[in-house]
Amino acid sequence: MPIEPLPSTGISKVLGLCEILDDHQGKEDVYRLAQDLHMPFGELLLVIKGAEMLGMVETPGGDAVLTPLGKRALESSMNEKKALLRQAMLKLKVFQHVLKLLENAQENEVPAEVILEELAVLLPQEQPRQLFTTLLNWGRYGEIFGYSRDTDQFYLQKPEKTP
Repeated sequence: MPIEPLPSTGISKVLGLCEILDDHQGKEDVYRLAQDLHMPFGELLLVIKGAEMLGMVETPGGDAVLTPLGKRALESSMNEKKALLRQAMLKLKVFQHVLKLLENAQENEVPAEVILEELAVLLPQEQPRQLFTTLLNWGRYGEIFGYSRDTDQFYLQKPEKTP
């Protein structure tokens, strides 16, 4: 199964979409959402795609529908939300691939350039820098990996244990 690219959108927008759907009894027409949010339709589709990939939203017949996982994320504490999203992200092939790279690397660190090159090879139709930024932001939110600007290194992040 091929690796699916991440849509160029942030986790905060995905969670915001879930909140809006929750306010609309868990379901809303996609076109009405774009109008209500004063958001370009293409941008909304990227947010919806991200929410779908994480299992938080489904889109049957032109509607965006909040899933039980999306609802649970909204009701969770910040740490629980991060853990839920981490689990969802780790089901995505692109995260599995980067995680494997980091796990196999010395001291679980890889230069950012290596990640960029991997993304360019895995997803040649995509913009590697944009994909890199999305991957980094999602991965940081989910506490899967971190990034040091000083050393320009990606590193494996051990998740905090929730008490």
